Amino acid sequence: MRADARRNREQILRAAREVFAAQGPDAPLDEIARRAGVGVATLYRRFPDRTDLIRGVAIDVLTALGEAALAARDAEVEPFEALRTFMHAALDLKLGSVMPALIGRLEADDVLDGVRQDAADPVQELVTQAQAAGTLRPDVRFGDLPLMLMRISRPLAGGQLAEDGDLAHRQLEIYLDGLRAPGTCDQRATLPGPAVDLGWFKRIRTRLIGHQPPSRPRA
Repeated sequence: MRADARRNREQILRAAREVFAAQGPDAPLDEIARRAGVGVATLYRRFPDRTDLIRGVAIDVLTALGEAALAARDAEVEPFEALRTFMHAALDLKLGSVMPALIGRLEADDVLDGVRQDAADPVQELVTQAQAAGTLRPDVRFGDLPLMLMRISRPLAGGQLAEDGDLAHRQLEIYLDGLRAPGTCDQRATLPGPAVDLGWFKRIRTRLIGHQPPSRPRA
């Protein structure tokens, strides 16, 4: 594939991931093309129908997840920190908002057969290594990680909040502190992302209920 064709494909898949996460798999294809910066004709040349695009997005997300898991496993850092790195990378892939949106549209084997690297095995290695090092709770099991990631990475209902992604990374840090073995807590000096106080939360709640955009609190 030529460099420009590969770049177009990557841009389409990235845009489709964002649009499917926000609007579902029936989102307008012209909106995906617009966000990707390509014409609709280019989109159809790469993905002749919607099912091809949905399958491409699913494979792209799961492949990137596997690559992130391998990179974290092979990094020469403390196992819990490697696990932290992977969890934040997985959160950026919007696993919990993209994959549920595609449920029922594809056969599992049709997707998994196209994934170059399954993330499950290297992530399990990270869990085993961190528990052997005594930094991860011994009662943590593999499913505690992807299932929580799916919950945290779901966008808030009622429309995309501008700070949604940053809030998710902040909440992931709180969850990661809870995964540490007793007596080994190495908390960050400060939590990342915006700190939502009571007043700001009430404005967010108003938007979730009535679709009214909340304003940021004044400094």
